Amino acid sequence: MDIKKETEVALSGEPTQVQLEAINAQAKAKLTKEQVYVFSLRLCDDQVDRDYERFDTAALPELAKMFIGKTGIIDHKWSSDSQVARIFETQVVCEDGVSYIKAWAYIRRGGQAEEVIADIEAGIKKEVSVGCAMGRSVCSVCGGEYGTCGHQKGEVYDGGLCCAILKEPMDAYEFSFVAVPAQPQAGVIKGMGMGKRRLKELAEEFGAQQEYRALFKQAQLGLQYEKQLKDEVVRLCLSLDLGAEEPVLRSVVEKAAAEDLLELKKALEKRLRQCMPMALQLPGNKEFEEGVESGYLI
Repeated sequence: MDIKKETEVALSGEPTQVQLEAINAQAKAKLTKEQVYVFSLRLCDDQVDRDYERFDTAALPELAKMFIGKTGIIDHKWSSDSQVARIFETQVVCEDGVSYIKAWAYIRRGGQAEEVIADIEAGIKKEVSVGCAMGRSVCSVCGGEYGTCGHQKGEVYDGGLCCAILKEPMDAYEFSFVAVPAQPQAGVIKGMGMGKRRLKELAEEFGAQQEYRALFKQAQLGLQYEKQLKDEVVRLCLSLDLGAEEPVLRSVVEKAAAEDLLELKKALEKRLRQCMPMALQLPGNKEFEEGVESGYLI
């Protein structure tokens, strides 16, 4: 899963002696404090975002270590020409019940870098987006792998909001200065695929937006049908009074495949017809025997 999360530049200025030592650990040539400009930024936190996903709190320390030494670029352009900064220190901070990764980065003064520094000081280059890879996406409702359990992000189950929890950091790529963050308030842009690009991005690149929208609409209809199918199976089970409570039944159907649910639905409907045959509203079902008047016999 490739992760990109928006944040903001924070404190900035001349490095301390301790910071300079950390910077020189990243540099090949020894730098002086007059040669570098440092600033701090908030990378990613453990709060549910607009996509109903969040980083696992326990994963932040390991992820923070992976960001040390990673480069800062412009608009996520992975080229040496767009490199402007580098992270030299990170730590996990907890404030008001929120845990997040705080990082410090440096820029070498001189040339075009002075424009970047001036934009940071002026508050123009303020928002940044970070890229990293996470190994697992776990459902907050049942703890299973998200996408296989049947729960949907953003829906409420038994009073709890469902979200995907990102676990097991694999790599940190970069952070990037962006003109307009894709999501406000430190939102996250994530793509499944262990480093592969998202289908939506590929559709936009190759001009296949119409096909993508059609596939997305079909997928949404499929999810809606699957939800209705699960609801119907639960209703049939409750009608037959199998002895299991509704939460247990829903937990079972959420893990079942759609084709299995279809077969189960057919079997339950057949059993329900056997146990509760349809009653006719018309009285009686007796055959009528027509009487014959003996006077008409010849």
